[in-house]
Amino acid sequence: MVQEKKKRLPLEGIKVLDLSRVLTGPFCTMTLGDLGAEIIKVEMPEKGDETRSWGPPFFGKESAYFLSINRNKKSITVDLKMPEGREIIYKLAKEADVIVENFLPGTTKRLEIDYEKIKGINPRIIYCSISGYGQDGPFAQQPAYDLLIQGEGGLMSITGIKDGEPVRIGVALVDIGAGMYATIGILAALKLRQETGNGQYIDVSLLDTEVSWLSYAASNYFAEGKNPKPMGSAHPSIVPYRAFRAKDRYFILAVGNDAIWKRFCKAMQLENLVDDPRYVTNEMRVKNREELEAFLQEIFARNEANYWINLLKEHKVPCGPINNISDVVTHPQVLYRDMVVEMEHPNAGKIKMVGNPIHFGEDISVQYRLSPPFLGQHTNEVLKSLGYSDEEIEELREKRVI
Repeated sequence: MVQEKKKRLPLEGIKVLDLSRVLTGPFCTMTLGDLGAEIIKVEMPEKGDETRSWGPPFFGKESAYFLSINRNKKSITVDLKMPEGREIIYKLAKEADVIVENFLPGTTKRLEIDYEKIKGINPRIIYCSISGYGQDGPFAQQPAYDLLIQGEGGLMSITGIKDGEPVRIGVALVDIGAGMYATIGILAALKLRQETGNGQYIDVSLLDTEVSWLSYAASNYFAEGKNPKPMGSAHPSIVPYRAFRAKDRYFILAVGNDAIWKRFCKAMQLENLVDDPRYVTNEMRVKNREELEAFLQEIFARNEANYWINLLKEHKVPCGPINNISDVVTHPQVLYRDMVVEMEHPNAGKIKMVGNPIHFGEDISVQYRLSPPFLGQHTNEVLKSLGYSDEEIEELREKRVI
């Protein structure tokens, strides 16, 4: 029997000191952990990351929110306001490759754990700060949450139904996106350090993240000088491309180009529309959007969604259902791609979570090595690795440093 070759972890050997909390920083460090980095998550004694208490729902006494973004990490408790606590951070920073923090700008300076301080200890450190508005500028000192930035950054102005109330995207997408950009910046800095030997400071903000995502919405404004409006599920530049109501429920139709339009018309036995000057090109379909969509809506209401989905897929027209989360996590393609993983948690038992979407070929992979830690689970282990004795650790605990 041929023994299967063990797959390597791309970031094996990289040590990350995670001073972040809530979502955006932890999402970044979880991604780095999935790729093989060793993540030391630093939390306040007794309280921990505030998302530990965000619920319900809970797995036992463990917050589902916290568990979703903190696998592949070791948790230690350290009071950063105490001199002995900062000394622990300095020792960890000396051995680390990366530090991630998402405090309000200026906080790390007051705590004496800012980039300049850490750089003096470890010139090779890659130090990534994630904040609401960035480390400089007139808004830098303002606190921010994902919801605030979805509004201020323009995303909520183009999300939802025309003339309806403002609608937030269903997950904290800007937080997650900033965590992804932080990951990209860290990987780029690690690559550069291989060449120069020097560390780097990285400044990522939620507002910058969202502005970068405005993409064609901003470009459309630059072209016409008109503010885009919310259009429900519709697209400003493609028609028909939206959710339509069938007899029983909504489904998605995505006619993304003129070739698909021809296949769509054939499937629907609407060949007369192929050369109709009102609809012959996507540009004309956009100009005559209301008339065409109303016409199609009347037809779609005659049969169930599955009827239309099956019919259109036979003609290679992109379409599909609008799934609930329960549908998604049991979807055959999602399961085949290992996007639902199960881990054993010391307190909560078996827990399910979504997987990492990065799939490598050959001998490289992501791995789920450590379940999300309970508060301070690895404090003794990490401090002993830094040279602290059992007596010193107990003394720090009595002083509530850890």
